[in-house]
Amino acid sequence: QVQLVESGGGLVQAGGSLRLSCAASERTFSIASMGWFRQAPGKEREFVASVSWSGGFTVYRDSVKGRFTISRDKAKNTVYLQMNSLKVEDTAVYYCAVRAAVSTTYDYWGQGTQVTVSS
Repeated sequence: QVQLVESGGGLVQAGGSLRLSCAASERTFSIASMGWFRQAPGKEREFVASVSWSGGFTVYRDSVKGRFTISRDKAKNTVYLQMNSLKVEDTAVYYCAVRAAVSTTYDYWGQGTQVTVSS
């Protein structure tokens, strides 16, 4: 088991920036990757970005490429999402998640943090 605690959400004007953080509690398994997902009102949850834990390989959804940067600090068991040039359509609850090395899915989720971008 692992607990994920997110922080850094808030209200920002379009064009602004926010940085989300997600700290993982002590764990008894190896992490394969950590990711960020988001869910806007009335929409399904969607993938935003992920980073492989060992090699730092990153993947982004097309709509955030060039604006968002995911990174991880292995010593702190923390993953970050730097969000620049924010758009109104980025408004959503953002969740971080962990995929264990023995799994093919994201099995552990944070409680979510609200990001609201105003025009």
